[in-house]
Amino acid sequence: MSVILGIDLGTSSIKGLLLDSGAASPGVIAVAARAHELSIRRTGWAEQDPNVWWQLTRELLGQLKEEQPVAFAEIGAIGFSGQMHGLVALDRKNRPLRPAILWLDQRAAGEVNEIADLINENGWAPSIQNRVSMGFALPSLLWLKKFEPSVFAEIAQILLPKDFLRMKMTGSVATDYSDASATGAFSVADHDWAWPLIRSLGLPEALFPRCSPSQEIAGYVTRECAGETGLKEGIPLVFGAGDQMAQSIGNGVVSEGLLIANIGTGGQIAAYSAGDVFDPELRTHTFCHGINRAYTVYGATLCSGMSLHWLKNKVLRQDSYPELDRAASEAPSGSGGLIYLPYLSGERTPHMNSRARGVFFGLQLDQDYRFLIRAVMEGVAFSLKDSICILEGLGIRAGRIIASGGGAKSPLWLQIQADIFEKEIQVSETEEQACLGACVLAGLGTGIFKNLEEPCGRFVKFKPLIYTPDDKNSALYRKAYILYKEIYQNTRSLMERFSE
Repeated sequence: MSVILGIDLGTSSIKGLLLDSGAASPGVIAVAARAHELSIRRTGWAEQDPNVWWQLTRELLGQLKEEQPVAFAEIGAIGFSGQMHGLVALDRKNRPLRPAILWLDQRAAGEVNEIADLINENGWAPSIQNRVSMGFALPSLLWLKKFEPSVFAEIAQILLPKDFLRMKMTGSVATDYSDASATGAFSVADHDWAWPLIRSLGLPEALFPRCSPSQEIAGYVTRECAGETGLKEGIPLVFGAGDQMAQSIGNGVVSEGLLIANIGTGGQIAAYSAGDVFDPELRTHTFCHGINRAYTVYGATLCSGMSLHWLKNKVLRQDSYPELDRAASEAPSGSGGLIYLPYLSGERTPHMNSRARGVFFGLQLDQDYRFLIRAVMEGVAFSLKDSICILEGLGIRAGRIIASGGGAKSPLWLQIQADIFEKEIQVSETEEQACLGACVLAGLGTGIFKNLEEPCGRFVKFKPLIYTPDDKNSALYRKAYILYKEIYQNTRSLMERFSE
């Protein structure tokens, strides 16, 4: 038995997957998970404690060891996937100085503007290729410099979230190209830190760790880690990749011609691109991929699954997502004219507007909670359609979309996506695609797999049911989508005045 461990640090949970890579293997052996919450100490802030990440990782590894002792003892490689953009600030002993600032965080508006002015004045956009947004590591770091100077003075190096877990296991402080390219401080064109921008902001170069390809071996399980986790000392760990890139690999999207629609806490429409393609208006993101020195091009929605989570927990106070699915199915397509804008914490693609706000438009007396649920599902799909339209305008096209994330567990939401996107929707048999992608990277980096085609051909399988667009519903949604876009344009100034 040749076993690979893939670890995915998400925004709402940490997961570990054991993959038997043997020629006659069953593939996925076991999955363990631990949930964790966002800390919102102030309005617009979003943080998590890296030490809690490590505690929960130790717990899920303990579960895997208890439930699968033989497979756990045979782990020969470890790979990582993780939530992107976030900032972990370490002291000289590699200890977190404060809670990590996450991708959902909205505190650094002034810093984002300062960075944008520098990029525009110096013509650096073709190098960085992304509009820097709040929640990215660079503006968060600049915010610390201005508003928590005592903390900033103690920072020895910064990391992305998944890199903290790998550092705890290897003792090595470093990151990979894919995650680094999502910080706002990275030149995607050059596959290196954007040193001119960093220097212009007065940030010490020593804060930024070395970068390497995702498949490269980053280190080995230390004796201390072995004692804390039960892992064997000396197991090689590869750098891993951001969750968007790992999901792409785990979904088998490792060449051009397919899109991924991910509905997790946030949402993304992502494409694999062999060439360096970016939107000149910077409404989408172009980041380095974890394979083939390729690129991930995608649009992002900040509150996709989070919108339904908010409605379930804060408004309806229901416990069951399947119950929400059942209730929404009782409302008509189009939700009786009710339209939802999922901008609860601002929005990225296409608006790149941190001051956008959520909206229910068209409420009527004959509508009840079922209409609200369905409208949220439809509104999230409309927001993802915005990204599809931009990617198609860049020449990135696909006839089929692979659905991913928690939203892929809902048959109703899958059909809504098919009807709104007007494309076929298919779902992977493996639910934990990011973990699987992390395993593939680990197998490639340690020689367990000889090439990318081997693991993708063996372990990436799709469910036979394909969701196809309903022509009648698609025609209805086409009209609703026009109204959806007009609502934002007609309320944008009000949203921005409100946020002030």
